[in-house]
Order: sequence, then C-alpha cells, then structure tokens
Amino acid sequence: MLFNTIEFVILFTVVCSTLVLFKIRQFQIVFLLFSSYFFFYFTSNYLIILLLFTTIWNFYLAKAISNSKNKVKKKYILIINLVGSLGLLGLFKYADFGIEQFNNLAHHVGLSEIPYLNLILPIGISFYTFQALSYTIDVYRGKLTPSKSFLEFAFFVAFFPQLVAGPILRANDFLPQLREKMNISATSLRQALIHNSNLKLGVTIMAFGFMKKMFIADNIAPLVNEVFKFPIGYDSFTIIIATIAFGIQIYADFSGYTDIAIGAALILGFKIPANFNKPFFATSPSDFWTRWHISLSTWVRDYCYFPLVFRLRNYDLGIIFSIMFSFMLIGLWHGAGWNFLIVGILHGSYIAGHTIIRKKFPIVSKLKFFKSKLGIIVSILITQYLVFLAFIPFRVQSVEHMLYVFEKFIIIDFQTSNILPFVLSHKLPISFMILFFVFHFIAYKRDNIVENISKLRLRYWIIILLGVLSAIVFFYDGNPVDFIYFRF
Repeated sequence: MLFNTIEFVILFTVVCSTLVLFKIRQFQIVFLLFSSYFFFYFTSNYLIILLLFTTIWNFYLAKAISNSKNKVKKKYILIINLVGSLGLLGLFKYADFGIEQFNNLAHHVGLSEIPYLNLILPIGISFYTFQALSYTIDVYRGKLTPSKSFLEFAFFVAFFPQLVAGPILRANDFLPQLREKMNISATSLRQALIHNSNLKLGVTIMAFGFMKKMFIADNIAPLVNEVFKFPIGYDSFTIIIATIAFGIQIYADFSGYTDIAIGAALILGFKIPANFNKPFFATSPSDFWTRWHISLSTWVRDYCYFPLVFRLRNYDLGIIFSIMFSFMLIGLWHGAGWNFLIVGILHGSYIAGHTIIRKKFPIVSKLKFFKSKLGIIVSILITQYLVFLAFIPFRVQSVEHMLYVFEKFIIIDFQTSNILPFVLSHKLPISFMILFFVFHFIAYKRDNIVENISKLRLRYWIIILLGVLSAIVFFYDGNPVDFIYFRF
C-alpha cells in the first residue's frame, strides 16, 4: 500500500477515528498492531510471514540472552540470532546475486551452474531486520532491558508508518512511548487543530512530505528515466543535469516518505527520529552522512564501525578498514549488485580520505579560508560534486553505461549544441529542479520552517496547506508512483 494512494488515506482516517473513539490504551495498541499487519499484508501479501518470523525470533532470543547468566551462552545465542535474521535477509535479497557470481565462475572453469531461486524481494525487509537486530544486540550489550510484552515488541517492529522504508527505530527510544497516553483529541476537528499541536504539526509534515514526493520527485523522474535508460551518446551537460536531477529525485522521494511517516506517527501520538537534515548543504563527506539517511548511518556506526575499531589493534589502519567495511555494508544494504558495492566504496573512500586529511594534516581544516563564506561555499560544492558522482552507480547498473556516464561527468566535453534543445524539451522537470533548490535553500536559512508553519493561525495554516494540495493535484497524473526505497 503506497502512501500516495486513496487506500492509505482511507486506512489512516479509519485508524485515527478509531483511536479517537476508543481511549483504552491496550485496545489502541492492539488495534494499531492489527492495522500495521493489515497495511503490510495489503502491500506484501503472504510475505508477512517473514515479518512475523523476524518478530518472534528476535523477541524470544533476546529474552533468552537476558535470562542467561553465562557470557559464552549469551554470545552463542546472539550468533544464532544473527545467523537466523541475516540469513533470512541474505536468502531473499542476495541469494540470486551470489548464484550469479558462482555461475559466472563456473562457466569459465567448466562446473555445472546452479539454478536461480527467483525469490520475490520482500518490501521493507532490510528496514525491519536491522530494527529488530538493534533490539537484540542492545539487550546483549546490557543497554536495554527486554520488553516483557510480546505485543509491545511486535508493535515496535511492525509500526506501519515507518515499516517499509524507515526511519530505522531504536527500541530504547520507541518502546517507552507505548506506556504513555496516546494524545488524540475527541473534540471537533477545528478544536483539535487549535489545541493539539502534535496533530497540526503532524498534518503539516505529512503535507510537505507528499509535496516532496508527488510534486518534486515524480515530476523530475521523466527526465532521469529518459537519459539513463540509454545514456550513451548524451553530452556532458545532459549527463550532469540528469545526475543532479536523480540526486534531487531520490532525496525528495525518500525524505518525502520519511516526512509522511514522521507526520503520521506524530498524529498517532508517537515521535520517530528525523532521517534527513538538509544534506545538500553538507560541507564534507563526513558531514553529509550526518545529514543523509541518518538512521542507517548511525545504525552501521553503532553496530558495525565502533565494534570493528575496538577490536582492531592497529588504530590508524583499523579506522580506515572499519570505514571502508562499514560503507560497503551500507552500499550492499541497498541492494544485491556490484553497482551498490561501488556506491559504498566511493563513499567509504571519501570518508577515509577526509579522515586521513584531518588526522595527518590538521592545519588544512584550521585554515581561515574554510571558515569564511567563500570557503564554506567551496566546501559545499566539492562535497556535492563527490556525492552526485556516487549517485551514478546507484542509478546506472550496466557497466558500459556506468563507465560512459562517469567519463562524461568527470571529463567535461564542452559540447554546447544540444544544451538549448534539451532545456526546452524538458522545461517542466528543470523548473522543478530549480524550485527544489529554492525550497532547500530557504529551509537551510530558516530552521524549523515546517514547525513554524504549523504554529500559524488556523486560517493562514489552512491557506498554505490548500496551496500545497493544489500544487500536488494540478501536476498529478492519477498514477501513483512507487517510493524508490520500497525496493530496499
């Protein structure tokens, strides 16, 4: 079930209405859990079995870890949990990729090939697997007391606003909220909007999330699809524009989903963390990953990077190795393919290079130039050039096409004859790209702009929301487009 469909609007309206009518907390949790399973079943059908397995597997093994007094036994149980959870993820997401590599090798050495499994990739499996694993690992580390209620843990894993595309929640942040009263007013809608700040803010966040997805991302997509369907033959200008367009598309698409999830959760009385923080104004590769897909980058940092650094004796080499390994994991988390591994290697190389410069040449970061306005602008432009370069293998999977796009993006050919015809034939997508950068710059200069809009007097707030809705409807063609991160 897509957020940008009438089915979701109906489901969310029914859920909110039911929670307003029935104030018993236990009933609300059960009903929300049932609604989450219905949402997931509507989206993935019988693959809901995998979600249920992940929930049961992690709940009872985490409890076994907590109940055990033997450190060795705790470790063995954790290993069993990791094998089961990651094994399930690997089977559905990476098995055919592994078989393909084996078959390529077998073809050259004369071995028999293995048939492909052709398993359907379950929507959201990377998100809910990592979310459940963080709970079990935190219990093993002694940082979290396991939940006594299976119902509460199942709700944490399956909470439908963020179930299929994040953000990746942490149990110690989310589970305590289940013991609080759900603040959904039973008064008139007007009174609820006036007195319930969470409701008004949640609706505002959702509205701008829909705008990012349906107004920006979906209207830029045709340009991206046209160029990257077969990029060979396009000049550098076209390749650069299409690459920037894809960067905007994937950001608006994914952060739009996140905003809808955060807003919906807030309306239901739950706070989930932000996943983006103006990433296109990052001043270094390290800064970028504190602003982009924050829940994934912090997950990998806490459960992969820090443990690796702690165990490796050669500290300097250990840091570089841990960075590269962590970002290759981030790349492969997105999908089974060499292109995703390349994405991870590129970002890992950026972070490793930036780390080496900071450690070995600290004088560079202390130069007054980089603290000036011009220096900050230069830092942003260099960072974004590297970031958009790394978007190329994320979008282009063919090796031949990828190498061609890399060449045109890095080595400018200065062909200008097609610039005007290309711009004129893609006026609408390019206009949306310009609008995006205007909005992004305003958001960068004025913090909490969405929150400030939600605090406006009701009549002005309604006017702005009607403007957002009108813009979406005017450019909507009636065919809902999948969110890009549904495939991960």
